[in-house]
Amino acid sequence: QVQLVESGGGLVQPGGSLRLSCTASGSIVGPNVMGWYRQAPGKQRDLVASITSYGFPNYAASLKGRFTITRASNTVSLQMNSLNPDDTAVYYCKLQRSGSSTYYWGQGTQVTVSS
Repeated sequence: QVQLVESGGGLVQPGGSLRLSCTASGSIVGPNVMGWYRQAPGKQRDLVASITSYGFPNYAASLKGRFTITRASNTVSLQMNSLNPDDTAVYYCKLQRSGSSTYYWGQGTQVTVSS
């Protein structure tokens, strides 16, 4: 089993920044991909960014340039800049074992962008 603990969400004004972090613990063996997804009310959960255990990032095209994902061992961070109200959502951390359909979700952290 793998546990994911997220932190860093909150309320921020438009144009502001937030940094989310997620730490994985438990049975983490072999290469994997950790990433952030977000889900706004009434919408599907979409990829924000992901990064492999080798450090290769992948971004949703519309967010590249404002969001930066980094990784140190089993902790992945998401730096979010120039936030706007459309970024308001619950942000979820995910870990997926490479070459496997096995994946795990964190509990989610709320990000609200509002004046």
